[in-house]
Amino acid sequence: MGAVTNGIKGAFRIGQTLSVLGRTGVNWVRGDRPPAPKLLRQTFESLGATYIKLGQFIASSPTFFPKEYVEEFQFCLDKTPSLPFSVIKKIIRDELGRPIDQVYSEIDPVALASASIAQVHAARLVTGEEVVIKVQKPGVENILLTDLNFLYLSARMLETLAPKLSWTSMSGIVDEIQKTMMEECDFIKEANNLKVFREFLQNTHNEDATVPRVYEHCSTRRILTMERFRGVPLTDLESIRGFSRDPERTLITAMNTWFASLTQCEFFHADVHAGNLMVLEDGRVGFIDFGIVGRIRPDTWQAVSDFISAIMVGNFDGMADAMIRIGVTRHTVRVDDLSADLQRLYRQMDRMVPDDVPYEAEQAEDDVNNILMDMVKVGESHGLHFPREFALLLKQFLYFDRYVHILAPEMDVFMDERLTMLH
Repeated sequence: MGAVTNGIKGAFRIGQTLSVLGRTGVNWVRGDRPPAPKLLRQTFESLGATYIKLGQFIASSPTFFPKEYVEEFQFCLDKTPSLPFSVIKKIIRDELGRPIDQVYSEIDPVALASASIAQVHAARLVTGEEVVIKVQKPGVENILLTDLNFLYLSARMLETLAPKLSWTSMSGIVDEIQKTMMEECDFIKEANNLKVFREFLQNTHNEDATVPRVYEHCSTRRILTMERFRGVPLTDLESIRGFSRDPERTLITAMNTWFASLTQCEFFHADVHAGNLMVLEDGRVGFIDFGIVGRIRPDTWQAVSDFISAIMVGNFDGMADAMIRIGVTRHTVRVDDLSADLQRLYRQMDRMVPDDVPYEAEQAEDDVNNILMDMVKVGESHGLHFPREFALLLKQFLYFDRYVHILAPEMDVFMDERLTMLH
C-alpha cells in the first residue's frame, strides 16, 4: 500500500513540476524574459526543496557549471514559509513515541529558521537545558527522490540526444547531488558528524572551538535536538568585540580548526558561511550545521596543499603539477604547457589590478572568485576535470578570505605564523 501511495504522490509531484515549468514558459511567451541564469534560478526557487538544493550545488561548483550560472545561483534563497506549529508538534510526538511534555518543558511555537528540508525551534528540556530542535518537514524525502529520479532520467535523455554536452556527465552530477541530499535528510548522520567533530576537537586538545552537544534520547532520523548556542555570526565585528578582545585571534582559531580537520578528522565542514560559524558569549568559535560535509583523500589534500604553497611563491610549474594530481583526466597533460598557460593568466591579472588602485573588499572577493574560476578553466582546457571536493574546498577558502577582509584586513594570511596549517 505504501508503494502505491508513494507512486501517486510521485506522479502528483511530477505534475506540479511540469505545471511550474509550463507557467515559466507562458510568462516567457508573454514577454517576461529575464536572462537565462536568472530565469533558471527563479524557476528553481518556485520548484522548492530539491531544486533549491540543486541551485546551491551549482553555486558551490565552479568546476562543473558556467561562470554566469555559478554567480547567479549565489542568490538562491533557501528560506521557505514556516509550517504551522501543530504540524511540527505532531512530527515531534510521532518521532519521540511519547508525550512531548515528558521530554521538553517548553517549545517556542515561532520557528527560529525555516528552510526547504527542515525548520528549527528553540526549546527547553525537562532537565532544564536550553536546546534547539531541527525538525524535518513532512514528505521531503519522497519529494527529493521523485525529483531526483525525474532529473536523472532527463539528464540521461539529454546525454543521449547531445553526447557532446560534457564528459563531466550530467547524470553523474545528479547522482552526486542525490548522495549529498539524502545524507542531509538523515539527522542520525548529522548527529554522528557532530559527535565525530567533537571527538576531533578533544583529540587535538582544542578548547577554543566547539560544536553543539547532541541529546540522543530525543533525536531520531527526522528530529535532531542540540544544545543551543548563544552568540553572533563571525562577520558581526561590532558584537564580536563584546565577546572577544581580539577578533583576529578568533578568526585564526576558526581557520586553524578547519584546516586541522582536513587531515585529522574524517571529514571537513563544507559550508562555513557566516551563519554556520558563531562567536559564542565566552569567546569560543562555534561550528554549527553539519548537514553538508566533504571528505578528501590524504593524497588529494597533499596536492591541494602543494597547490596553495605554489600559489604563495608564484611557482607555476608547482601549480601545474599539483593541478594534474588533483584533477581526473583521460589525457596525458603536459606540465610545461599548463604552467605556461597559468603564467599567462597571472600576467593578465597583474595588468587588471594596478598597484595604485585603492583596495575594495567586494572587488577583491570577485577577483578571487574569478581567478579560481579562470584557473579551473585553464585546467579544463588541458583535459583535466576536477572533483567536486576540490570546488568545495576552494569555496571554503573563499569564505575565509572574506572573513580576513572583514575581521583582520591587515593580516597577511600567507605570512602569519599563527596559521599553523599553511606553514
